[in-house]
Amino acid sequence: MNAALIPFRGAALLGAAALSLLPAPAAAQDSGRGTTVMAGVGAQAYPKFVGADDYGIFPYFIGSFRREGSPLNFSAPGDGLGITLLSRDNAFNFGPSVEFVAEREEDDVGAPVGNVGFTVEAGGFVELFPTQNFRLRAEVRKGIGGHEGLVSDLSADFVVRDRDTYVFSIGPRARWADDNYHDAYFGVTPAVAVASGLPAYNPSSGFYSVGAAAGLTYKLGRNWGMQGYLGYDRLVGDAADSPIVRNLGSRDQFSGGAGLFFEFTIR
Repeated sequence: MNAALIPFRGAALLGAAALSLLPAPAAAQDSGRGTTVMAGVGAQAYPKFVGADDYGIFPYFIGSFRREGSPLNFSAPGDGLGITLLSRDNAFNFGPSVEFVAEREEDDVGAPVGNVGFTVEAGGFVELFPTQNFRLRAEVRKGIGGHEGLVSDLSADFVVRDRDTYVFSIGPRARWADDNYHDAYFGVTPAVAVASGLPAYNPSSGFYSVGAAAGLTYKLGRNWGMQGYLGYDRLVGDAADSPIVRNLGSRDQFSGGAGLFFEFTIR
């Protein structure tokens, strides 16, 4: 699993990096072989908050564990930080998932629409590989603090890999959220309307974005490699109609990042 941060998600970066380096159970079950550790860092750019038209530059952490001699791990852009509870070889898997969402400040929006505090989104995921080259994944997480909403990410990926050289994936994304999330990021209360000059707006739950993402992990040599991703999300539904998005932000949300990593084996 990598610790790539994707559109709309800011970072408690040190916490995210630490979680990304937790070993998967599969590695611990094979005590007769070594463990290969991947660790690296780079840079990435994505919107400062969901619906923003301003972008920030943030660190991009890379980290994973795998059994010595096993294929490169696969984790697509958009995956939450988590741990598979079954063997990585299983066609079906599940486990806990967490995301860290940075505070949205009024200064970033450009109007007195209210801050949205730092949020920890905690929940879980399920994923299925119907074939070796196709993956389906669903995540559901509940916001703790901040927006306090319920969110869900749905993804499908076409995966191409060479066992020890590269892993490439590309596929669609869809994101859903409840009323609390929509109110926090897209809603305009009557009081905020008076203070900001925006029209009052009360969005409902539903899908708020659709898009696509592609990711690549590529070994440049025996111990060195690179990892990167590109993503695009288009706000839809009540999110796209929000006065905050239409007047102060953008429906188009781009993201991308790249970094170098080093691999070493512990025996």
